[in-house]
Amino acid sequence: MVVIMKRNASQEEIEAVIANLSAFGFNVHRSSGVNQTVLGAIGVKPGFDHRIIRGLKGVSDVKRVTEAYKLASRAGRNASTIVDVGGLRIGGHAITVMAGPGSVESEEQIRAMTAQVACNGASLFRGNILKPRTSFYEFYGVEEGRLELIREAADRGELKVAIEVTDVARLDMMSEYADILQVGARNMQNFELLRALGTSNKPILLERGLSATIEEWLMSAEYVMRCGNTQIILCERGIRTFESATRYTLDLSAVSVVKAKSHLPVFVDPCRSTGMRNYIIPLARAAVAAGADGVMVDVHHDPANASGAGLSALNFDQFAELIVQIRDVAKAVGRSLTEGGETNGPRQ
Repeated sequence: MVVIMKRNASQEEIEAVIANLSAFGFNVHRSSGVNQTVLGAIGVKPGFDHRIIRGLKGVSDVKRVTEAYKLASRAGRNASTIVDVGGLRIGGHAITVMAGPGSVESEEQIRAMTAQVACNGASLFRGNILKPRTSFYEFYGVEEGRLELIREAADRGELKVAIEVTDVARLDMMSEYADILQVGARNMQNFELLRALGTSNKPILLERGLSATIEEWLMSAEYVMRCGNTQIILCERGIRTFESATRYTLDLSAVSVVKAKSHLPVFVDPCRSTGMRNYIIPLARAAVAAGADGVMVDVHHDPANASGAGLSALNFDQFAELIVQIRDVAKAVGRSLTEGGETNGPRQ
């Protein structure tokens, strides 16, 4: 059940509704936006008359949620969630660009990458020190000493940093340097990790699993939200199908479907799905046209000699061209791109 408070509801009224719900045996999760508070009441209570809550002071509406993902569901929410990443607002009118290498390799690479992606229009730097690979023999990343360099270089370029966390043991270390904690596709159903991320105060970028349905993806978001962290960004990065022309099949329909089913912002990664750089810009354009709130791309100073996934990375000139093209598409659909350091207003 979702309880939507009035825009002018006082703190005392909100707390009174929470107390009433708790008295009836519901577990209550509060989500406070800029203009409105929504309360998620979790717990099956057959025959409960929701009019009891509807009649309380400060309540605007009460809606039953039939989906298994109660907190991630759009039911009862007119406004989409905007995730605030240190002043960078994701999920509003503007589209966010996240760029960087699949996994960092050296100090020189980190400094060159952050400078280039920042000056070309990205506002998020993808700074993975460890990247789980399908093959044991592929480049996994370099961990030691890199986090400090990533943080320093990103700050110099006024970029926010997203870092992939692969297990609970590294969570505290990653959190010290990251603005966003990224959950890769292979960890989408790592439930112990999801529970731990639910206690974090960092926004979470949750990639869709390789063979996950949209409902399973949203249920993974529910794990994090149920444990207390409602700042979730979803990322469609391709799923496994019978098609072999590309590495995976980028499911752009998921953007529209998720927007209808959930209030959470959605990114699209056109690099991981295709595995080929010549497909990246066209699919990034399509993602923006489909309504994505952000685009995540691999960029490398020398893709031909990259330690890992060089075929799916753009060079600096190609990245600059991507920005030009998706900016034009964004303008055509009534949106814009968020520049580095710029805040992002609510979607109209």
